[in-house]
Amino acid sequence: MATASLLQWVPDTLYNLSVSTAVSAFTLYRAEVKTLPESVQFDVYYKLYNKGQLTELGAELCDINVFARVLKVNDKRNLLHHCFQALMDSGLKLSTLLADSYSQIAASMSVELPTDDCDRLILLGFSLGGFLTDAGWLFDAEKVLLACFQICQMFETVPHQMQCLECCIRLMHVRNANCLYDDAQQTWLQSLRYVDWLEQHAVTVNKASLYAEYSTLLFARSQYEEAYKFSCESLRQVNYTLSPRAVLDAFRQASKVCVVRREFKKAELLIQFAVQYARDHFGAKHQKYSDALLDYGFFLLNIDSICQSVKVYQTALDIRIAVFGGTNLHVAIAHEDLAYCAYVHEYSSGKFQDAKNHAEMAIDIITHILPQDHLLLASSKRVKALILEEIAIDSHHSETEARLLEEAQELHLSSLMLAMRAFGENNVQTAKHYGNLGRLYQSMHKFTEAEEMHLKAIAIKERLLGVDDYEVALSVGHLASLYNYDMNKYDEAEQLYLRSIAIGRKLFGEGYSGLEYDYRGLLRLYHAKDNTQKAAQYTTILHEWNLLRDRIHVEYDVPLQFTSDSSSWQQVIRQFFSIPDRSDSSSSGPVTSPGM
Repeated sequence: MATASLLQWVPDTLYNLSVSTAVSAFTLYRAEVKTLPESVQFDVYYKLYNKGQLTELGAELCDINVFARVLKVNDKRNLLHHCFQALMDSGLKLSTLLADSYSQIAASMSVELPTDDCDRLILLGFSLGGFLTDAGWLFDAEKVLLACFQICQMFETVPHQMQCLECCIRLMHVRNANCLYDDAQQTWLQSLRYVDWLEQHAVTVNKASLYAEYSTLLFARSQYEEAYKFSCESLRQVNYTLSPRAVLDAFRQASKVCVVRREFKKAELLIQFAVQYARDHFGAKHQKYSDALLDYGFFLLNIDSICQSVKVYQTALDIRIAVFGGTNLHVAIAHEDLAYCAYVHEYSSGKFQDAKNHAEMAIDIITHILPQDHLLLASSKRVKALILEEIAIDSHHSETEARLLEEAQELHLSSLMLAMRAFGENNVQTAKHYGNLGRLYQSMHKFTEAEEMHLKAIAIKERLLGVDDYEVALSVGHLASLYNYDMNKYDEAEQLYLRSIAIGRKLFGEGYSGLEYDYRGLLRLYHAKDNTQKAAQYTTILHEWNLLRDRIHVEYDVPLQFTSDSSSWQQVIRQFFSIPDRSDSSSSGPVTSPGM
């Protein structure tokens, strides 16, 4: 037995023994560790993390010169995220300490100092700002990038003006992610001035990343047609000079815009390429792969592949937890996406506990990290409110139902307030919150208030999107439901149902999933009016619709795994522009959950 144990024992490498020795007597060797090559120095620090010696690790990584060195170890970036998140969770405000240190150094820079010193600090600003952005500490990332921008602006040379433009692009990314849309708009205008300056100096500027970030801003503001235009321009600018990250982000953003425009063939082409591209270039455990998966989940959700969407969102969440740990903004966003998808998936079953848990995790993390009135809370609270409303209705207990509906109302009103402050009254996002309140008030038997909310939602959407838009059809259908089931306004309900059906068929064809709610509503209405002829007609129509939906699900089998093929981004872009706009709209409709 002893011999067998001896045969199984494998001695540690001399390198690992050396690292362990340095860690076990770290106080003794602390100064010497800083003289080691960056990769060795990093391994010592990661061993400190593994041993739970966070006090010693924090003391080291608070030094911006030390952190600048470990940032150079690119192939172990995920491990650095582990260390960083653990220190943040321990209460050490490492991101703020590093951002403040960098800002103080940047403030001391002047044109009298050697240009090489300034250039090194600019590169550190890009590296540190990028890391903090990836890690989800957006306010501190912005602080670093603004300080870096100030240094770049000191020199009116082509290389430094190029760096000014790069700072603008990175600042737009951070501000978009942090919902600082007015600031992002100002940065966009600023970036255009640098583009003009560079082009006047005969410099060719690749604007793929710039256009992708501006498309992201327009998308957030629900300006979908303009967002689509800039996404197309971004794709046209993609070439070999771009980093894999920039190529991936251009494809991802274009796919999201195509989804909301119901350009599903285009969206599928882009996002499936993006998922495989992310896996090939970053690996299956990287944050950028999880980013692509979240966008793929969004696509699947909108083409009614709900079960597959849940799987994709869960995989993305698992990756983000593995990279960052639990108390991280990127993890919160993945929890929220999965919460909404699980809510849609379980809408018929009424099993909402998992969805509720994910929504609450998202809210808990965001409130721990960000201000209590941050716009990111609007969508998380909205999702939880939708879930609570369904749990309340299914509870069949008056006190429980009343309590949950009151809580849902508080969440919806908070979300509406945040949206109003960010976007104003005349915005699609605000209209959606009005629509959500309309549905909630219907559940609370506040029918006059419900009608008011639905009419507000319809008016805003019609004004911004036109009378035949998908969003308008959703709100019209919800108002029809209120009139039909609770207010006995059957004639008004009938006209609204027919209008919603006409828009759905026009945009998405006879197999559109949202038609089911309208068909069932009309059936109920005609039975209430004793119109047996119409009831029989829509019974047949609903049966034929079910048969068509079954065929669509069989034909539209979306893979969850892709294999590398010979398709290049050039081929995908050429194919993208060869697809006519909205040519595929009748193949499958977007999901129409009751909470949309």
